[in-house]
Amino acid sequence: MKQIAVAAAVINQTPLDWDGNQARLVETLRAARAAGVSVLCLPEMCISGYGCEDAFMGAGVPAEAQRVLFELLPETRGMVVSFGVPVLYHNALFNTAVVAVDGRIVGLVAKRYLAGDGIHYEPRWFKPWPEGHRSTIQLNGADYPLGDLMFDVGGVRFGFEICEDAWVAARPGAALAKAGVDIILNPSASHFAFGKFETRKRFVLEGSRAFGVSYVYANLLGNEAGRVIYDGGALVASGGRLLATGPRLGFADWHLTRAVVDVEATRMAQARTASFYPDIDEPHDAWVRVPFDWPAAPAQPPGVRAAAWETSSSLKEEEFTRAITLALFDYLRKSGGSGFVVSLSGGADSTAVASLVALMVRRAVDELGIESVRHKLGYIRELTGEDAPAIVGRLLTTAYQASANSSAVTRKAAAQVAAALGASHLELDVEPMVAGYVGMIERATGRTLTWAHDDLALQNIQARARAPGVWMLANLRGALLLATSNRSEAALGYATMDGDTCGGISPIAGIDKAFLRHWLEWLETAGPEGLGPLPALAAVTRQRSTPELRPPDSQQSSEGDLMPFAVLDVIERLAIRDKLVPRDVLTHLAGRFPEYSRDVLVQWVERFFILFSRNQWKRERYAPSFHLDDENLDPKSWCRFPILSGGFRRELAEIK
Repeated sequence: MKQIAVAAAVINQTPLDWDGNQARLVETLRAARAAGVSVLCLPEMCISGYGCEDAFMGAGVPAEAQRVLFELLPETRGMVVSFGVPVLYHNALFNTAVVAVDGRIVGLVAKRYLAGDGIHYEPRWFKPWPEGHRSTIQLNGADYPLGDLMFDVGGVRFGFEICEDAWVAARPGAALAKAGVDIILNPSASHFAFGKFETRKRFVLEGSRAFGVSYVYANLLGNEAGRVIYDGGALVASGGRLLATGPRLGFADWHLTRAVVDVEATRMAQARTASFYPDIDEPHDAWVRVPFDWPAAPAQPPGVRAAAWETSSSLKEEEFTRAITLALFDYLRKSGGSGFVVSLSGGADSTAVASLVALMVRRAVDELGIESVRHKLGYIRELTGEDAPAIVGRLLTTAYQASANSSAVTRKAAAQVAAALGASHLELDVEPMVAGYVGMIERATGRTLTWAHDDLALQNIQARARAPGVWMLANLRGALLLATSNRSEAALGYATMDGDTCGGISPIAGIDKAFLRHWLEWLETAGPEGLGPLPALAAVTRQRSTPELRPPDSQQSSEGDLMPFAVLDVIERLAIRDKLVPRDVLTHLAGRFPEYSRDVLVQWVERFFILFSRNQWKRERYAPSFHLDDENLDPKSWCRFPILSGGFRRELAEIK
């Protein structure tokens, strides 16, 4: 047997935070050495941060990343380590894995397949490295091999698939297997999306089986740059068997996932495979050969231990809770905000946002401990509470803002929810401001505004009158104002710009209303693993959804203004994700919702396409939202649509 201790690291980095990123890498490297790790795979672009965006286009980023790289090299003594680094070569920028062995660089592997769909824009910054090409690059006055390389380190052979390389049909692993590599390292920056972890697990497991290798997968962690969440979830597999899996969506700065792999076992497994044909005539320059004395491997760490929440029947609810709470925590501390302000209407959307802030604090305290939370948020004055409720009271301010059309039901619900969460709660009366604006316009125009003729304007002024007060509260507290609009409303523009859309972050803009209501019911009765339910949410879940912007006798409801949310969400997926024309959307709906007449479905399809087209400008103006679903409406990260368009007029005429 030839056993080797390997590890994959997940790290919570920040783009261009050179000192912070370097410090976290030093901690990770030292922890790996202390744990007896011989091979350490670090995430993609772990030195600069993956989300540098157009900062990659400046010469300073690769230059500073190179400086940090060389400062980190002494920490790799006695180990084989891969660093993710942007490298400038022949006036092109390449996404590389830099291999360091025992304190010195031995070569650089450049990424072959760039992620260019969905939220990814890698081809904007990087160039793909052509298969089979090798060259030499000079770093810090010395020459190093660069390109499509493999490594023979002390008789153990390594190859790379860098993130997207493993997601394509022609993944490099097949050629690496034919060349006889023992271990494939995969440094990744793979964003969170619902259910995506299972896909990653499959390609790691299947890669290790089909290629007859050990496979080490490392990922980024946390809200790195503002919108995208990385869930960590390191994986180590060998010969089709999962040896170790790391935690996901945690609050720690970094985590090591270790395993001991048997190189001789994978070699003999390949030898016994009838379909395996080695590449005998491999190019000599494809290999970088380095002497290395492999230490004895420590005992095999405990095996795969999936967290209880990851095996729950409520996995999507658990993932949603953990992804958003981690994103909020990272956004708070990385932006230097002193807390959050939420305009709490007593309805589902604002209640979900406020609940997520409280859950953020409870999760952070449970995972890190109160002292560590206070340390991470040490810039916030008076963060002296000794338990999670006290911290919530300092970090979360809610405000119920009543107009003439607000009800006692929502006022009471907001107060009950705020008390149950531990928020600092205020009640504000915006009716004088609403009346003042209405009176001002009536005097200027010389006419009386009525609900019969001025419905939309009278609704919107109430929502807009609520914005200045909560902005002022946020300014007073140095806090971040959270917008409360959801994805279903964003699809049709059912939100008041500079009203309920105002804020610095829009945490639920990526999730649909039907799921939010379901999630609140789950949170009321079950709740996240280890945290439990919030029964006080019954005051909200028992209500119908209404913006309370028309007079009470109108019996206004959100679904009455739009359509049933279940139907809306299906139309959105068919029209926007699947790019179907109205005629085909209608055909699908008729089979999916036979309880509604064709005339009603036609009306809803027409409403969707008209309002979606008309309101792209609103989606362009939404505060940054968190990416949760690889089929969302965010024009900054997924769905681009023209602000001005023909509005599907011809296509809609066909269905009438």
